[in-house]
Parts: sequence; structure tokens; C-alpha cells
Amino acid sequence: MAEPQTPAPALVHLADLTGHTDRAWSLAWNPRLPLLASCSSDKDVHLHSFALPDGDSAASGSAASSRPRFSLRETVPTGHTRTVRSVAWAPSGRTLATASFDSTVGIWERVADVNAATARQARNEGRELDALRLELGPYPEEGPEWDCIGTLEGHESECKDVKFSRNGDTLASCSRDKSVWVWEVQPDAEFECLSVLMEHTQDVKCVAWHPRDELLASASYDDNIKLYLDDPSDDWYCFSTLSGHTSTIWSIAFSPCGTYLASASADCTVRLWRRLSADEAEARGLKVEGRMPGRPGEKWVCVEVLKGWHERCIYSVSWGHGEGIGRLASAGGDGRICVFSVLPSESADSLTPRTTLIAQTDRAHGDSDVNCVAFAPATLASANADISSDAPGRFEELDAEGVRLGERGMADMLASAGDDGEVRVWAVPGGVWK
Repeated sequence: MAEPQTPAPALVHLADLTGHTDRAWSLAWNPRLPLLASCSSDKDVHLHSFALPDGDSAASGSAASSRPRFSLRETVPTGHTRTVRSVAWAPSGRTLATASFDSTVGIWERVADVNAATARQARNEGRELDALRLELGPYPEEGPEWDCIGTLEGHESECKDVKFSRNGDTLASCSRDKSVWVWEVQPDAEFECLSVLMEHTQDVKCVAWHPRDELLASASYDDNIKLYLDDPSDDWYCFSTLSGHTSTIWSIAFSPCGTYLASASADCTVRLWRRLSADEAEARGLKVEGRMPGRPGEKWVCVEVLKGWHERCIYSVSWGHGEGIGRLASAGGDGRICVFSVLPSESADSLTPRTTLIAQTDRAHGDSDVNCVAFAPATLASANADISSDAPGRFEELDAEGVRLGERGMADMLASAGDDGEVRVWAVPGGVWK
């Protein structure tokens, strides 16, 4: 078990994003556009735009002008009747999903994209655009930038989390009703329920998709993690249960490489689970799981327990890009944010990675709990997409690959959301942000 060592330096505080009138629950960085979404018990979603300085000014010193500039782009009144607990972007960056305690999932798209889709439909059907707009309902160019295009219903109780799969063609949602729903994303903002998974015995707190494979994970108040696969000849099914936590699991996150899964619990620990190939598992005498035609199977095992870093329930974990396996952030009810460097083991015989605390900030939101921490995506071409509050109302689209901005500090940034209703942006010390 990795336990506390020498105190680490504090995170670099970059920005305070205010506006929510109740506790802020969840954060999602847009993977394609310079936007950070936050949601709250006030039922609104805030979209914060940001712009990075050019490389020269970012590296020049500690002047405020050399730091990222954030501003509130839009407040989205979601229409949810209860708390918005989670927000998630599709990989395209064009669609936003919201999970609410009113038991529904909202689907949002940019008004500009909705207008473009309407124009394409008019052309395809050989109809007048104005007539079709009148039939479908107008989406004016002025006014809100994002609009609700659909509501997913079916859960019988509070929706706790929602996530898009790696290629955006599938959506997962989970609920207090003990279920995980898998939805197929179809053209024209249509969603079809593919499967309802009832593997947990209590409230399902969170879901996470593997970054490379069609593999889904969920975690619950029952202290367990469930892993699911899609059997092409049948249905989605649970192929593995990961046990070890002794209290509610609040958050799970896959590493960028997909070899590790981190889980955060009310037992005040973070567990790291490693994926073993069929050959690796069999060499260690472990039973392989998830075998099916064309798939050799695998085994997930706990290889590390981070213990003693938090004094109260850990509510959130997030993986960020970095040397080796990456950087892992954790936050929770003690108001503390910790960031660890995670490197492969130096021994070929050991499965345990090397974890080192590289940053720690206490009272990150004053006396309030920290409900969510989220690393910014390492690939986002935002340097040329200035959408601050006085910029034009259209975002600059990105190319298929994006631009890696690690050297300009994008990968060093992370955001946190707290019971105080604030969103704060930080940077890992030692990078370009001073």
C-alpha cells in the first residue's frame, strides 16, 4: 500500500469560476472545443470558455496575461426539475448529455449544428427551409448557443451519471434504481436502449468507458465494480466483478492507456486495478474472464491501494496525461486535492506501479467538500480558438487529430467543483503555469 511520504507542493491556482447558486457536482472538458461544462443542484449547466496564451507568453513568467483566460460563455437552463448530477461530452464535442435526479438524461446540441441539420434535411426532402423550420420549431441564430434536442426516459429513480463511449456511438447512464442503461446513438439525435443491466444490488454511482475498447465499467453503493462487454450474438453482459473496497465507490476512471482503472471510495482509499491479458493471467494462475469468439479474455486485479492521503470520503478520481502511465488526481469530503505521478514498476515481475504524490492542496474550496476533479484533455487545439466573452459567437472547429498542447500547459490543468458552488481551475506545479 502506498501511504503518505514527504509533503508535496500545492497546486497552482489559475481561476475561480463563479455563478452557480448551489453546490457544483460535475465537470466535463469538451474534447474538441475550448469549453468546460459544470452542473449543479441549481439545475443549470454553465459553459465556461477559455483561451490559452501563445507559447512565448506562457513561458515568459508569472504575469496574469500569461495564464489561461476563462469566462462564462453561457448558462443553460436545462429544464430538469431536480439537481443536475453529471455532464458529459460526446467525443465530437458537438453533443452534451446531462443526468438529473429527476430520473432523465438530457441531450444538448449547438443551435448552429441544429440549424445546419435542418438545412440538410430540407435539401434531402426537397422542401423549403422556412417551411420545415416552422414545422420543427424555430432555432434562432441569436439567443442560446445550445439547445435540448431530446430527453431519455426509463430510469425509475435519480440518474447519477452519464458517459459517451470512446467513438460516441453508445451512451451509458446509471441510477439509484440499481440499473445501468446502454443506449445506441442514432442519426438525427435518436437514442435506442440496447440493454438494461441490473447487476448491482444498490444505488449505482458512476459509469466509465474504456478509452480504446467497447468495455463499460460501473460502481455502486454495494462497494463493487462491474465490467461489461457487448456479446454480438446476444446482449451486453457483466463479465467481471471487482471487489475490495469496504464502502461506497463514488468514482472510477480508466488510465489514458486503458491498462489501469482507478476507483475512489468512502473507505478513504483509491484502488488501482490492472488489466492482464489472457496470457498474463494464465501465467499467474488466474482465471481468465470475458472470453468469447474472437476475444481471448482478460483479468483485472488490484495492484495498488493509495491509503492515508484523504481523511474523509473520496468522491472523485481523474486520470491525466503525463510521464509513464499518467497523473492521477483525487478529491473528496476533506476538501483536499491530491495529484500522483504513476509510473510502471521497475521490476518486470511486479504488477505494482510506482506512485508518487506530486501535488497536494488542502481546503481547495474553503470549508466545502470537493465533489469532482477533472484533468483537461491533452489534445485540444484551443490556442487559435479564442472564444472569450467578447469574441464572436461561433467556435472554431478543430481538425480530425487536434493539436497536442502538453508543452503549452493544457495537460497540466485540472478543474474542481465544490459544495460552495464554485469551479476552480488549477495547474500541476513544475509546468508552464507559475
